[in-house]
Amino acid sequence: MSIRFDGRVAIVTGAGGGLGRRYALDLAARGARLVVNDLGGARDGTGGSVSAAQAVVDEIVAAGGEAVANGASVTDAAAVQAMVDETVARWGKVDILINNAGILRDKSFTKMSLEDFRFVVEVHLMGSVNCTKAVWDGMRANNYGRILMTTSSTGLYGNFGQTNYGAAKAALTGFMKSLYLEGAKNNVHVNTIAPLAATRMTEDLMPAELLAKMGPETVSPAALYLVSEGAPTNVILNAGGGGFERAYVTITRGVHAGAEDLTPEFVAAQFDAISSWDGMVEPANGSGQGAMALSRG
Repeated sequence: MSIRFDGRVAIVTGAGGGLGRRYALDLAARGARLVVNDLGGARDGTGGSVSAAQAVVDEIVAAGGEAVANGASVTDAAAVQAMVDETVARWGKVDILINNAGILRDKSFTKMSLEDFRFVVEVHLMGSVNCTKAVWDGMRANNYGRILMTTSSTGLYGNFGQTNYGAAKAALTGFMKSLYLEGAKNNVHVNTIAPLAATRMTEDLMPAELLAKMGPETVSPAALYLVSEGAPTNVILNAGGGGFERAYVTITRGVHAGAEDLTPEFVAAQFDAISSWDGMVEPANGSGQGAMALSRG
């Protein structure tokens, strides 16, 4: 089976370099028309230039593809809407959105300013919300859409010095978990990728010998699958260095307390049983978790 994107229109944010550039090039090589979005700022989100996005567009066009550059900040909802409106005017639709734009402002929570916390959340979470909102109704009207969020190992499992980044990235999986339910009847699939790659964002966070094995090309196959016509929905897929793993938000079978046992001492005594991995499941939605809690009563 060959995965192709002929006739599809894709927007990739943060596509002036790193993972976003690889996604854009690979989508274009398989037939998609691309909007290459990148503010062109520094890793901490300061500054801006459309030159990085234009360089990727030039690569795509030189290889025979179709692409345009866009320098909107994903934090600017009006500019994002204008980008989507211009795309629809040019090509008639948006089929694919990859929310990849992001920044880092790493510090321990003690040393981190509230401004740095808010801004990282604004870029990663609200930037993805802004872009998704701008394409959502059009995708629903067309009965087709593929949206990819970007979480990370920090969002899933935590890392020292990245409370702002971890909070934003974890929030994106929560966004996906509800959004996929709302898109299901209109064939709008929503997934999340947790990439581990050598990019400007990670160049000083991992040893050089490890980074050498983790180019963006080791992540892109997972991203392209998750925005393909045959993609699943509600998936969290880890990718990097040639490895692909699926992450789940699971719940243990737990225990049920009778009315006489509703005490903190009961929870303490039963904590090992509550924590047991035996019979762990993934609820289909929040109501499923509630049903589990009440089913033993």
